[in-house]
Amino acid sequence: MQTNLVQQFANTTEGQEAEAILRACVHCGFCTATCPTYQELNDERDGPRGRIYLMKMFLEGAEVTEKTREHLDRCLTCRSCETTCPSGVKYGRLLDISRDLIDKELPRPPKEKWKRWALARVVPNRVLFGYLLKLGQTFAPLLPAKLRAKVPPKKQASPWPAASHNRIVLALAGCVQPSATPNTNAAAARVLNKLGITMVEAPEAGCCGAVNYHLSEHEKGLERMRQNIDAWWPAIESGAEALIMTASGCGAMVQDYGHLLRNDPVYASKAARVSEICTDLGAFLLEQNLESLRVQSSSGKVAFHCPCTLQHAMKQNGVVEQVLTKAGINLAITKDKHLCCGSAGTYSVLQPELSQKLLGNKLKALMVDNPDRIVTANAGCQMHLETKSRVPVQHWIELLDPQ
Repeated sequence: MQTNLVQQFANTTEGQEAEAILRACVHCGFCTATCPTYQELNDERDGPRGRIYLMKMFLEGAEVTEKTREHLDRCLTCRSCETTCPSGVKYGRLLDISRDLIDKELPRPPKEKWKRWALARVVPNRVLFGYLLKLGQTFAPLLPAKLRAKVPPKKQASPWPAASHNRIVLALAGCVQPSATPNTNAAAARVLNKLGITMVEAPEAGCCGAVNYHLSEHEKGLERMRQNIDAWWPAIESGAEALIMTASGCGAMVQDYGHLLRNDPVYASKAARVSEICTDLGAFLLEQNLESLRVQSSSGKVAFHCPCTLQHAMKQNGVVEQVLTKAGINLAITKDKHLCCGSAGTYSVLQPELSQKLLGNKLKALMVDNPDRIVTANAGCQMHLETKSRVPVQHWIELLDPQ
């Protein structure tokens, strides 16, 4: 694709990166076949190819309008298009750059700006989010039906193992997971303990930075990344062999620390090392001897939902399924595995109607084989799916840690 960026963007690091991404696109349209919003709305501007043209026009000096932003905001950033693209277009990165620049050029309306500001302050704040969640759970019966459905039920964590081993791995507690799905990391620690591996969390590590970064608060997102690197670094220097991600949404962000901080004189090399040892829990387990993890499955038939961040961003499609099969779990048949459930970070709040349509489509695809439960690999997907699922929804690692 030929480009001619205006001087305003052409001489910036972000503009040059965006231009390189644009030039890789051959506008073949393969991406539209796997784009959830294009399939739902049948509008070229609500598919990757159309959005790429909108971003190109903006970067080349065309007037940006609310209509342009509306089509970009409807994008889930699921990155299914990246998996499909034969030219390797880094669409998600292009969207992050363009959204940030557009928000600076065209300020959002006050109500919209306030909603995004509130999300960026509440969700990444582990303590505040946990307090508000407990409040919502306590008064759930008094809430309107739509809001009540979004409040996840109270969950308890199993005890962390007391044993300590020579092999050490790091884990990220994150911001939402400790209060919304608290058993995820506890179950992961117990499973790894059976393999002679100790999993530890760095208390000072918080939100991975994804919420701020994807809401066009790039500097705040980068600040959170630096704080996490500082929190993890002593353990990394002491020999931690991996940084295990139990939430693929966080994993997709952390694996990009090296790229996003590549020009930081203080953190560039550390960020590169963090990204190097970052791995999804499923990928890590697949490299281990799993004989001790075989379970006498009492969970019945299980449908696995592979989050977009796991299959399209982390490129780990099919990995968790291999682990579950080796462990003796009976996997159900599902359809349209590449399509998003509609959670997509803050998308379910900012684009509720479209998010609900995508949720309905995903649940229908997951239930074709009448599974007894649904499992997934990301807290956001888990919470979103269970709002309408007629069967239990949990993190897949819990199946390998029967209580």
